Amino acid sequence: MSVARNILNNPKLVPGGGATELTVSATLKQKSSSVEGIEKWPYEAAAIAFEAIPRTLAQNCGVNVIRTMTALQGKHANGENAWIGIDGNTGVITDVKEKKIWDAYNVKGQSFKTAIEAACLLLRIDDIVCGMKKKQPPGAKPPSKPQVETEGDADNEQIIPECLWRARGYLSLNEVLL
Repeated sequence: MSVARNILNNPKLVPGGGATELTVSATLKQKSSSVEGIEKWPYEAAAIAFEAIPRTLAQNCGVNVIRTMTALQGKHANGENAWIGIDGNTGVITDVKEKKIWDAYNVKGQSFKTAIEAACLLLRIDDIVCGMKKKQPPGAKPPSKPQVETEGDADNEQIIPECLWRARGYLSLNEVLL
């Protein structure tokens, strides 16, 4: 009944079968290739996260997930095949417009917004936790200045604190939704 209500309130449909998510993912991947430095990481992380829906659909159909996702990504890479998705009954890659596989625009848009808002909220929480100072016991010395590692100290390893790691865009939407 809620599906009928959503269609009556806003009669817009988007391609189903993971086609919408793959189109968004391909667009984000193209955008990340035009961005330099660490600013590209959030685009890439979001692109990978959007592929979770078609990947799950392929798993539920019992098809070879790697081959199916590779074929779908190839068809969506140029941005011209926005109607290519997975038939949930057979697991076959198909034109979802021909098969009349649709999703409600309201539901799809709200799920995208909620996932992105949840990711932003978690990043803000990580930022707050990283910015908090640890309480010192009475009479303890104040912390000394941070020491800068030299090339010999690092042993060619770079240790990144988890809060900084997440702030750099390594948080996937799969983690957010769990």
